[in-house]
Amino acid sequence: MLATLIHGPRDVRSTEVDDPRVEKPTDAVVRVVASCICGSDLWPYRGVQQTKKTHPIGHEFVGVVESVGDEVTTVRPGQFVIAPFIVSDGTCVNCRNGVQTSCLHGASWGSEDEDGLPVSGGQSALVRVPWADGTLVGTDEMPPEDLIPSLLTLSDVMGTGHHAALSAGVGPGKTVAVVGDGAVGLCAVLAAKRLGAERVVLFSRHPDRQALGREFGADTVLEERGDAGVEAVNALFDGVGPDCVLECVGTYESMDQALRSVRPGGFVGYVGVPSGGAELPIRLMFNDNVNVAGGVAPVRSYIAELLPDVLSRTIDPGRVFDLTLPLAEVADGYRAMDERRAIKVLLQP
Repeated sequence: MLATLIHGPRDVRSTEVDDPRVEKPTDAVVRVVASCICGSDLWPYRGVQQTKKTHPIGHEFVGVVESVGDEVTTVRPGQFVIAPFIVSDGTCVNCRNGVQTSCLHGASWGSEDEDGLPVSGGQSALVRVPWADGTLVGTDEMPPEDLIPSLLTLSDVMGTGHHAALSAGVGPGKTVAVVGDGAVGLCAVLAAKRLGAERVVLFSRHPDRQALGREFGADTVLEERGDAGVEAVNALFDGVGPDCVLECVGTYESMDQALRSVRPGGFVGYVGVPSGGAELPIRLMFNDNVNVAGGVAPVRSYIAELLPDVLSRTIDPGRVFDLTLPLAEVADGYRAMDERRAIKVLLQP
């Protein structure tokens, strides 16, 4: 089968590897219908995160179950499934608390499970899924093809944008600013509107992303950054800023923008994968009673809530995919995202 391997900075290759198989009674093997490239995949691609050895990459996919182990009970061969970006057993205390990303027996796609057996990367034709019952979420019926992109966002970016909004306390009547116009930031706009935000501001300098952000519900787009950005967003909200700011990038600059943009007593929900030395300025937070919450999104917990809205077409987060490529051309997809020629790339087998 074809699988994407990362060898080092700016070196990803679609490579023929052995097909995975059921190794344990709790496993499933899934034939991938669609996978994608994540903004966080760009950190190792750019060399910001070191690649110590060649390994599979990719952590977002949807597909059809090919086979299951003897102990798997919640999904079946032939069923369409969504795979969250972290493997989780669904039974440990952290999973029961709704934080599957901290599963005591979990694993990352493209790594190894707790027994040292290889776990496929998501940018592959077939994937071995450990703890299939705890990880995969199946649909009752095979979804129509045009819903596949939106269902794929539930494996990461839509759930992550939702996590940012929940962490910041977004709800009816709240005012919101979103820092970051990538797929997560755009999904955060959609999530904020879905949760009833009264007004949403998107920081963005790219016309195509601005346009999609407006279609997702952004009432205002600001191109300013730094001090000018703080001044501009404050001016929109009584001179003090919005109730909630959603940080969806993960750099020092993006977190600084978020913390200085929110009103005193407001909430920052952060979901950007940390990169670039972001630190919390405790004195600023203390003086203005700024609250910060968030982290890696437990998207497995959110699929049950978000899935009906996707299936009913109430929301259409799949529009963040603006380039579709065959898996064999995955390197071109990485280049397109790295050069910001694409918001998010969908990969087909």
